[in-house]
Amino acid sequence: MSTNQHAMLLHEMATFVKVVETGSFSETARQMGTTPSAVSRAISRLERALATRLLQRSTRKLRLSESGQHVYMRCVDMVNAAQAVMQCSSAWQQEAQGLIRMSVPKAVGHFMIHPHLPEFLNLYPQIDVQLLLEDRYIDLIDDAVDLAIRITDQPPGGLMGRKLMEIEHVICATPQYLAQHGVPQHPHDLKQQQCIYLGEQAMDSKWKFQQGTKSVTVAVRGRYAANHTGIRLDAALQHLGIASLPYFVARPALQRGDLQLLLSDWTFKTYYSGGAWLLYPPTRHLAPKLRVFIQYLADKLAMVHKPLDHTPLGDTPLQVSTKNAFDESLPR
Repeated sequence: MSTNQHAMLLHEMATFVKVVETGSFSETARQMGTTPSAVSRAISRLERALATRLLQRSTRKLRLSESGQHVYMRCVDMVNAAQAVMQCSSAWQQEAQGLIRMSVPKAVGHFMIHPHLPEFLNLYPQIDVQLLLEDRYIDLIDDAVDLAIRITDQPPGGLMGRKLMEIEHVICATPQYLAQHGVPQHPHDLKQQQCIYLGEQAMDSKWKFQQGTKSVTVAVRGRYAANHTGIRLDAALQHLGIASLPYFVARPALQRGDLQLLLSDWTFKTYYSGGAWLLYPPTRHLAPKLRVFIQYLADKLAMVHKPLDHTPLGDTPLQVSTKNAFDESLPR
């Protein structure tokens, strides 16, 4: 008998077990929500497939044949296995446990996500986290990733997710550097400064600023460029120049006074700004491990990573969705 035939007879096998347990076609039909004739046909199909009579039937009772006894024991094993599968599934749906694979841009993972993971792992000892720090595009299905953070103002269609925070960029330098080279008062003043920029593409050295309806683009230069946020931060702290940095990276140094925010009355626009979206494949039943992880990250980032308000540093509330339903469809 082929595997397909085995699968097609699973219902008949379960019906056979129920008939033996109840001793009645009619009672089996009542418990299974069907008719006695449908139960009878199911037993007949199973007998034809196995080429043996399973039940000795009379007008008053049913009795297992010798072959029926052997088949019954195997079918009971099958029903018990199915029940074990359901119990296993139920446990996974009720308890936060298992592995979470999460893809995150390098800087976001290093400065925003990783610092909060030790506490999360202590809170949920049954959950493991695999953090994949990479800036390349990840296909959540093909790469078997549960969650991904992407920086974008237009989240891709076909996924679900939640906006965690806004990623803003700033320019800053140490007080020592500024004491030696002067504090720029206008974006054009940056032409005379040493600027530390990303350097991956030609447009990375063209810094764009906006103030109301005014827009200014400045071609900056400098002796040092690096495509790693941590390196640019360290270079700025080493007084090498004015660095372009995500605000969430620069904020601790700005608060300590190690760096000074520049041109705060202008908005520094980059190709790497936008909303930090936590995305996952569409599903009606989000696993508990993902639900608690998403909520944990949203709460932590709301408390710690507050947005820039283009005034002296303060505690402006982070604008994060307060929805608890994580099946929020993203705009196409």
